[in-house]
Amino acid sequence: MGLEKKYKNPFVTVDIIIELDDGIVLIERANPPHGWALPGGFVDYGESLEVAAIREAKEETSLDIQLAEQFHTYSKPERDPRHHTVTTVFIAKASGFPKAADDAKNLGVFTKNNLPVRMAFDHGRIINDYFRYKDGEEKREILF
Repeated sequence: MGLEKKYKNPFVTVDIIIELDDGIVLIERANPPHGWALPGGFVDYGESLEVAAIREAKEETSLDIQLAEQFHTYSKPERDPRHHTVTTVFIAKASGFPKAADDAKNLGVFTKNNLPVRMAFDHGRIINDYFRYKDGEEKREILF
């Protein structure tokens, strides 16, 4: 019949800013692209963003989290050097002791004053946006 169209769509991901009493949880990635990152990953088919965020947090940090709010969706095509991803970032609360698991090589708890230098993806920007928001700036002033 006619020409078959092939669609190329971005991948849907989630990232989670996990707040603990002494900072936020970051993972050091075991797989490329290397560097420090927010816990997160790809949303599975048939899975909601919220369920994916809870699952990814548990897989990478061994923490059970409670989602507090949806922070923002980041979608610049170059944000992931592997392919175009669209991520929705959640802010979550957790208690306990995080432990690196799954594709996390290492894990740390950081404040805005001691962040790692080598960040993966656009997570440096996301974390900067988050700390500005926590310092009282309105989302519309930070994100748009």
